[in-house]
Amino acid sequence: MTTTAETMRRLTYREAVREAIREAMHKDERVFLMGEDVGRYGGCFAVSKGLFDEFGPERIRDTPLSESGFVGAGIGAALGGMRPIVEIMTVNFSLLAADQIINNAAVLLHMSGGLFNVPIVIRLATGGGRQVAAQHSRSLEGWYAHIPGLKVLTPATVEDARGMLWTALEDPDPVLIFENSGLYNMEGTLPVEAGAVDIDRARMRRPGRDITIISYAASLFKALEAAEILAREGIEAEVIDLRTLRPLDDTTLLDSVARTHRALIVDEGWRSGSLAAEISARIMEGAFYELDAPVERLCSAEVPLPYAKHLEDAALPQVDKIVDLVRTMVGGHG
Repeated sequence: MTTTAETMRRLTYREAVREAIREAMHKDERVFLMGEDVGRYGGCFAVSKGLFDEFGPERIRDTPLSESGFVGAGIGAALGGMRPIVEIMTVNFSLLAADQIINNAAVLLHMSGGLFNVPIVIRLATGGGRQVAAQHSRSLEGWYAHIPGLKVLTPATVEDARGMLWTALEDPDPVLIFENSGLYNMEGTLPVEAGAVDIDRARMRRPGRDITIISYAASLFKALEAAEILAREGIEAEVIDLRTLRPLDDTTLLDSVARTHRALIVDEGWRSGSLAAEISARIMEGAFYELDAPVERLCSAEVPLPYAKHLEDAALPQVDKIVDLVRTMVGGHG
């Protein structure tokens, strides 16, 4: 970690998440981390490296390879007054705990008539692009965004990776934080005194006038790169980072579309039944008469993500695909 000035420093996304966990544990003795290999090994993605030595086995708890078991234990701890951070190694493995997440954590407040909150934070690695094949590369955050009772966060920037966790821990209800594993090595600049950030608003990452590109997580940076290429051609794309998938910030999305009159959604999930489909429908419902062209979606190919790099790259949304689609949508409107 390098300090670039008295008030700013550079750190990786991985370091930002680790720092957020460490700060939360110092702030609140009820906070603990549990999951597979999070202790002595330091986590599958090295996020918790060093925390076991600092906090010990009571607060950095290695678990058996049983997602349903340890997510259930986390729910029980939350009901008992603790503030657990549960790490699920990859989003694919969360399906083994889907019953606990969807049928317990998400509904206990409702089922108890408002008596029992479940203040659990579940962190999940998600996304493709790392050649780890279909069992470790899915983007299922859109599935969980379908479920009432859950908040679904997708931090893309180092600032959000650092700041969303504490806000999530203060929430009385279940929060899922999807960390795109392709971002862990990404570096960013952050104020020395950086702290908690909001988790309920989308954010404009680049202003524009000709089209709104809506994305999140790793695809956000592909959208920003595409916007730079398009700007050299006279097409100014506004780029919106969703940040939170449930609840969606409709106001920011609709305000942007009202300015640009076109919308493209870039979503690493599959197209059928996707988050992109939901956002497209909301734009059509809320800003139909502002549109100068149909809403478009760029999603992953409807296949299990291949292992071979050239096939995986072909299956995922990429910068050149975004650029080509925007050119078609905008046409001569430069």
